[in-house]
Amino acid sequence: MKRVTGIGGIFFKAKDAAALREWYQRHLGITLEPWGGSAFRWVDANGQPFNGTTVWNLFEGESDYFAPSTSPFMINYRVDDLHALLDTLRKEGCNVQDKVEESEFGKFGWVVDPEGNKVELWQPPAGF
Repeated sequence: MKRVTGIGGIFFKAKDAAALREWYQRHLGITLEPWGGSAFRWVDANGQPFNGTTVWNLFEGESDYFAPSTSPFMINYRVDDLHALLDTLRKEGCNVQDKVEESEFGKFGWVVDPEGNKVELWQPPAGF
């Protein structure tokens, strides 16, 4: 079974998320989507698109989305079979969160690493 197949997203907290988004847009050219973050579509060495996206987004400092972690960041890793991986991680004694979300955006599950960082595992929908 494959485990992680790539990075699906980078998320971090900001004291003023709106202002920091503006800074990244203005100075680094990150195009912001209506939902507040950016979706980087994957391309090959010749610039030709192929299936895959990496998401970048900021959260307000008070957000509890990363809970139970107190870290100011969270990495989202792409996986092929979320449920199988979560089962394997449980058997290996990892701190797997009970909650699993399934929507048109894919399947999401979470595990907390030994240093208390919440890690998001994402099985994207086909073609994403």
